[in-house]
Amino acid sequence: MSLDDLQSGCVIRYPFLWGRESDHGETEGRKSRPVAVGVRLARPRGEDVLLLFPITSQAPSAERFAMEIPEMEKRRAGLDVMLRLWIILDEFIQDIVGQSFYLEPGPPLGRFSKAFFLPLMKKFIARRADARGINRQR
Repeated sequence: MSLDDLQSGCVIRYPFLWGRESDHGETEGRKSRPVAVGVRLARPRGEDVLLLFPITSQAPSAERFAMEIPEMEKRRAGLDVMLRLWIILDEFIQDIVGQSFYLEPGPPLGRFSKAFFLPLMKKFIARRADARGINRQR
């Protein structure tokens, strides 16, 4: 994967560390899963920060900030259209492009459309104070 491919809406595989796992002392994600690159924040020296949001097949509880992914968006993102999938927006990982131990080579799985993804990011920004982030920056 070219590091330039890591843009908002892009879906990649990543060993996501859930907050509940971190609370129990775990430091590594248990498995590689699809995640959406929510935001790429440019830095002057090229060490851009990524906010990564997990995608799961487990239905989130009603109090979670999550959105079920429509079939067309699953196709665009290279996800299994036969599964019900959700993007979780109240948990995220912060990582640095070019310094991450976790970003694996390989092409992105796909990309969400702007019409689907940008409104989600606007809602995330409005509710960011309630979201839980894990920082994987060195």
